[in-house]
Amino acid sequence: MIRRPDMWIVILLSLVAIAIAPFIQPPWILALIAILTSAVFYFIKKTHYPAIGISVVAVLYGAEMVSLMVFLATIAIVMMGEAAFRICSSEKYNYLAYLFVASVSSVAVMGYLNYQNILIPLTGIIVAALLKSVLKNREDALMIECIGAAMTMFLFEDISYSATLDLILLAIIISFTFGYLSYKMKAADLSGLFSGALMGILIIVFSDITWFFVMLTFFVMGTAFTKYKYEKKKAEGLAESRGGARGFMNVFANGLVSLCAAVLFGIYQHPAFVALFLGSIAAATADTTASELGMLGKTPYLITTFEKVPKGTDGGITIFGEAAATAAAFVLCLAAFAMGVIPPDMVIIGTLAGFVGTNIDSLVGATLERNGTLKNAGTNFFCTLGGGIFAMLFYLF
Repeated sequence: MIRRPDMWIVILLSLVAIAIAPFIQPPWILALIAILTSAVFYFIKKTHYPAIGISVVAVLYGAEMVSLMVFLATIAIVMMGEAAFRICSSEKYNYLAYLFVASVSSVAVMGYLNYQNILIPLTGIIVAALLKSVLKNREDALMIECIGAAMTMFLFEDISYSATLDLILLAIIISFTFGYLSYKMKAADLSGLFSGALMGILIIVFSDITWFFVMLTFFVMGTAFTKYKYEKKKAEGLAESRGGARGFMNVFANGLVSLCAAVLFGIYQHPAFVALFLGSIAAATADTTASELGMLGKTPYLITTFEKVPKGTDGGITIFGEAAATAAAFVLCLAAFAMGVIPPDMVIIGTLAGFVGTNIDSLVGATLERNGTLKNAGTNFFCTLGGGIFAMLFYLF
């Protein structure tokens, strides 16, 4: 542990603020006090960005746009979590210290305010840790963490969705376990760990644990195909960077549509959202398979003109890649059926969605990605969105 008197002062001030906040009414008075206090820190070296972040959230609380829980949980998570991160002397454990102190502090705030929904601070904690892992070299990281955590908690508080404590704890254990194993196996970096854990928790809480295992099936297949003959692909300049480790951009590009589908299903319980979920995952599976195995086949053809192009060209397709992609989507859909997530008729729908999605990826890659309008993450997003919408519309009509 490092002696950081400034960080202990931050913890003390945060505790005092949390202790007195419920007794200061109306909300704009507390907001004004927070803004004036932050103004003092704004003129202290290296504290102006946190001051801006807290001030923004204070303004939202003063305008009664966010609740007292969101305001105080933001202070507990970001300020006290950051203090623990800096006090911890070991780089190996500083994120663990951040998560532990942020969790204990936010749960204490819940108890103090007699607040019931633990899902709200949980999402704030993970989003703050995710943003920290992504923005660690930026001076304005703490400001973005404050605003990001507060907005995330506001969103899920506004949804007003609650789950049992045992389900949430199970979701945390399962999601972080697989996230940590992926990180240790170098299948994901730190931002991939947090973004994957957030996605896993929300999918389990809003839908069912079997939905998470469908997502996990895609991840395992994708990782296996990425690692398959990796050295050969690397020698030819075709391999994924960083040994194929997935970051937050890759996680969200491939999983954001399925996450939205799971949340919508949890709220509305409509089977169309099951089709949206399945189609997006099938498309992601097909696209990853086509990208990783298709390049091992013969010379690809550009999907827009069918002219021969070098391997690794955006928008290039091969017969082998198309067949492998469709087969992988079919296997993914069979797994979803075996787990009881989908009825048998959706197996064909999902397989077709995989085929459609991977070709949307190729089409976007040959046009918008090749001319620099989109990067690979954007192309992957359109792939999963196209596959998901195709499956949902096919199911409905």
